[in-house]
Amino acid sequence: MRIGVPKEIKDKENRVALIPSGVSELVSRGHEVVIEDHAGEGSGFSNDDYMTSGAGIVSTAKAWDQELVLKIKEPLQAEYQYLKDNILFTYLHLAGVDPSLTDALLNAGTLAVAYETVEDENGNLPLLAPMSAVAGNIAANVGGYYLAKSNGGKGMQLGRVMGKSYGKAMVIGNGVVGQHAAHVLQSMGARVLMYCRDQESFDAMSFADPASLEFVDSTPETIAEHIVNSDLVIGAVLLAGARAPHVVTEDMVKSMQPGSVIVDVSIDQGGCIETSRPTSHSAPVYVLHDIFHYCVTNMPGAYPRTSTIVLTNTTLPYILEITDNGVDIFKTDPGIGKGLNTFKGNITYQPVAEALGYLNRYKTLAELF
Repeated sequence: MRIGVPKEIKDKENRVALIPSGVSELVSRGHEVVIEDHAGEGSGFSNDDYMTSGAGIVSTAKAWDQELVLKIKEPLQAEYQYLKDNILFTYLHLAGVDPSLTDALLNAGTLAVAYETVEDENGNLPLLAPMSAVAGNIAANVGGYYLAKSNGGKGMQLGRVMGKSYGKAMVIGNGVVGQHAAHVLQSMGARVLMYCRDQESFDAMSFADPASLEFVDSTPETIAEHIVNSDLVIGAVLLAGARAPHVVTEDMVKSMQPGSVIVDVSIDQGGCIETSRPTSHSAPVYVLHDIFHYCVTNMPGAYPRTSTIVLTNTTLPYILEITDNGVDIFKTDPGIGKGLNTFKGNITYQPVAEALGYLNRYKTLAELF
């Protein structure tokens, strides 16, 4: 199979979808790999590294003009011209972005596979998890950064000072993002309230220590009760492939103390806080109702070396499945099949169709194969 890796063009996005060792593995299996000129430099991989591994260095158009295109972030409007009826494997977040991307994919007949909806045998999201972990770590740290008075915040440090804990953080959602954020906040020594749907899922957490967290049953009432004196609120709510629900209302935000900070990690899927809107690494925050909002849509891009290595180690086995088996893998492997979001001009992932109001363009894989 012919495989292309374009350079990411999203603001300060320096990750790359394939590293040289992955190129070597694909080439050893008889596949042809081309990388856009300088696509890997932001993650520390040079053109020479890729050429030594067997890849060709090509233009933007050539990188897109392959049977399988590998990316990190969703195509931006400037890239729509390159979409065609090939396979695109990347994060898409179609339910949370401008419908124009979905329209472009449908019009081009692209077989678009979303990292964030691929499932494993247990129904988990293995390609979303690594970047969720990185984003959770970032959320805790960036929240503390903007709380500093010198950065405009209220001046409360999250952490333990001379044995006493200072700062109160709410983490809404106890998935991979929430647990990693809570773990970092725990390590700092802050008081951390973990909002979950039930005690059982709280007790079963694997990335955070329940012993030093406060379980809170996630309801509008409990969120409203604690948000008024919380220094940091991290939104980490996920409905796989669907638009995130607003669990924090604008009135709740208005009740917060001036200079407090919100980090909405759910922003890729539309955001779980009513006052959230997408931001970028170049302009990461805005202040609304005297509250700092950090809503960067590609948070892991801030640490591209770590993020690229962690993500590509996870995606490569799936890339090999696709390249070795072709389109048939989407009907023979149910987990990879769940990743398929558009195919032959139809939406193939129901939560996306529902979020965008495109149910008339939804078809199951059984109908299309």
